[in-house]
Amino acid sequence: MDEPREGSLAQMPVESQQSTTQWQQPQLRGNGRPRQRTSVSRADDEPPLLPVRRSLLEGPGFVKLRLALDIAALIFAVGIVVAARWGEMPQSPDIGLLMGLPPLTVLLLYTRGQYSQQLRAILADELTAAASAVSVASMALIAVAVTSGIDVRPGVTVAPVWALGFVFLACGRSALIALQRRQRMARRFARPALIVGAGLLGAHIARHLQERPEYGLRPIGFLDSDPLERPVRQDRRPPVLGSLEQLSEVAAAHQVVHVVFGFIHGSDRLLLPLVRQCQALGLRVSVLPRLFDAHSQYATIEPIGGLPLISLRPTNPRGWQFAAKHLLDRVGAALLVVVLAPLLAALALAVRLSSPGPVLFRQRRVGRDGQLFDLLKFRSMRIDPGGCDFRPRAGSAPGGVEGQDRRTGFGRWLRRSSLDELPQLFNVLKGEMSLIGPRPERPEFVDLFRGDIERYGERHRVKSGITGWAQVHGLRGQTSIVDRVEWDNYYIENWSLKLDLRVVALTVKLMLTGRAAE
Repeated sequence: MDEPREGSLAQMPVESQQSTTQWQQPQLRGNGRPRQRTSVSRADDEPPLLPVRRSLLEGPGFVKLRLALDIAALIFAVGIVVAARWGEMPQSPDIGLLMGLPPLTVLLLYTRGQYSQQLRAILADELTAAASAVSVASMALIAVAVTSGIDVRPGVTVAPVWALGFVFLACGRSALIALQRRQRMARRFARPALIVGAGLLGAHIARHLQERPEYGLRPIGFLDSDPLERPVRQDRRPPVLGSLEQLSEVAAAHQVVHVVFGFIHGSDRLLLPLVRQCQALGLRVSVLPRLFDAHSQYATIEPIGGLPLISLRPTNPRGWQFAAKHLLDRVGAALLVVVLAPLLAALALAVRLSSPGPVLFRQRRVGRDGQLFDLLKFRSMRIDPGGCDFRPRAGSAPGGVEGQDRRTGFGRWLRRSSLDELPQLFNVLKGEMSLIGPRPERPEFVDLFRGDIERYGERHRVKSGITGWAQVHGLRGQTSIVDRVEWDNYYIENWSLKLDLRVVALTVKLMLTGRAAE
């Protein structure tokens, strides 16, 4: 983020107040229902879409290919160990024992839902599932050998298969996910998706799918019997293709394979027949749940009679988990200060020599529970006593180069490498910040956004961080403030030590490659 000059802050319209994009109204027939549209415009520079139903990288084909690769990887691992020890155990029961590893591992992966269709395969989750399945299968084989009296040496027989099995599984899954992602990012495989509900949330879903081709869905339009007649977002939006009653004909006309259910005006009873109809047509269905803002990955379904109740486990920023997190933050910050002391000293000297002025830049920010503190950064700009009349773009957060570019040559490199943020380790040591959390904002912008952006104030439930879930996904500088709030609140609701470790890994990747996470 840039170090803005002092000056007045003009009132900035935010994304939720935009009203400049015209809503594409459906053409009406004589009976008052929208006329079906039979084509959707596509950008001229987009590559032609390949037939997704015949693709091995999408839908059921991808599931079958992943299953085949897993089986092949496990059999190959067993084969290598058997071949290496063939001279020692041609008649040994070890061979029969080891051959039980592939089917048992695949069965465990199946029970964890690894062979069901997903919107997007996440490599970290795939590797975690593979490691746990191979490990449990190996321990089961050892238990069978011990209880059956089979003379087997686990360290010589089972351990190599366990190690090779995981390595081959990991390599196969990594290559397959990378191949699928490359094709999706090139927009070669995009499954046509229909969104039910043309309101604010429907537009939000469509925008995310358009901007993130890694999900493999291309929103071709909306179904809504009563679409909003006024613009609600300044987004690129597919058209309204028809009413709810026209689901089957619209799906057939546009070769839809996936239907996303948002919210509509009227009773939810209208949606259940549509869900059943989609299932009868062989279409995949995704549903945005009510009270989705309060959902997290820790929600559980508990049936009461025939009614499924979703039990929510709220995040408690004042609980022992966050107390442990803050303790680890300070320990980690102290270790990093000691390890990085030579680098910190070298950077401080370089800043001092690059231009006149202090080494550190201090700026007032808002932290947990609205507490103010001075955020520290290495100074990357020339000192300018003049005022600042910079106004961020509508709907975007402040940051980046604000107004006139006053960065020094060394400051540009500091910003690009993110090393200017290192002094914030001392903010962490003082207890003002965390290593990971939402990025803090200036008080004047907090006051502005709190009144205009829904749920903006909820990000102040936790300590702000040096890096965060939104930042590693590319939401830095003058990017959408609405999206940033959405990602920050997701992090808070789903916080775990595993998620923090993932942010750390993605931060290192961002610093080394300059590429944000997908």
